[in-house]
Amino acid sequence: MIKYLFRKLSNFLAKKDFYIIKSLSYKKRQGLLPINLDYVRYSTLTLCCEEIVRKDIQGNVAEVGVYKGEFAKRLNILFPEKKLYLFDTFEGFTSSDLDFEHKNGYSKSTQDFSNTSIGLVQSKMKYPEKCVFKKGYFPETARDIEDSFCFVSLDADLFLPIYEGLRYFYPRLVTGGFIYVHDFNNSEYRGAKEAVEKFCGENNIGFVPIPDIGGTAIISK
Repeated sequence: MIKYLFRKLSNFLAKKDFYIIKSLSYKKRQGLLPINLDYVRYSTLTLCCEEIVRKDIQGNVAEVGVYKGEFAKRLNILFPEKKLYLFDTFEGFTSSDLDFEHKNGYSKSTQDFSNTSIGLVQSKMKYPEKCVFKKGYFPETARDIEDSFCFVSLDADLFLPIYEGLRYFYPRLVTGGFIYVHDFNNSEYRGAKEAVEKFCGENNIGFVPIPDIGGTAIISK
C-alpha cells in the first residue's frame, strides 16, 4: 500500500514537473537545505564549494546580479573566509541593456528588479564584513578591483552584462574555480544562452548545463 501511494504521489508531482529522487545517497552530509531553495542549484553550489575548500583554491568570490541577495547569502555562508564582491545597479535593468535585448529579440525583459537595496541585501549576510558592494553599471564598477576569483555567479539575465561578466571574470578565474551563469536554459531570457555560447565559442571553453529552475551553465577552469 505504501509503495502504491508513493508511486501515485510521484506520478502526480511529475505531471507538475516535481520529482522525488534519491540524491547523493552515498555521500555523508551534514544539514539540509531550507525547503524553499532550488535544490539542484544550491546542492551543486555546495559541491563546488567543497571542491574549492578541499583543494585550497585561492581567490575571492563575486556575483553580478544580486537582486535581494538570496544566492549571495548562501555564498557568504559557504565562503566565510573569502571576500564577496556584489555587483548590481540595485535599481533594476539598465535601459541600454534592455534596448540591446529587445533589438535582438532575446527577451521582453519585463520583470522589475528595482525593489531592493544595499541595506536589504546587507541585512541578510551572516558575515557582512566580508561583503564589498559595487553599485552601478557593470563592468565599469569593477575597474578599481585587482583580485582573482575562485567562484563567480552571473545572474544578470541579459546578454550584455553576462557576456561582459564572462569577459571580465574568466581571465581572473583561478585554476579549479567555477563560474555559474544563471538562466542559460530560461526561455524568457534567451540572451543568457547566447552570451555563454558566444564567449565559450570564441575562447574554446566548455561548460556543463544543469537542470535547476533557471537552467544554470557551469564553467570551470
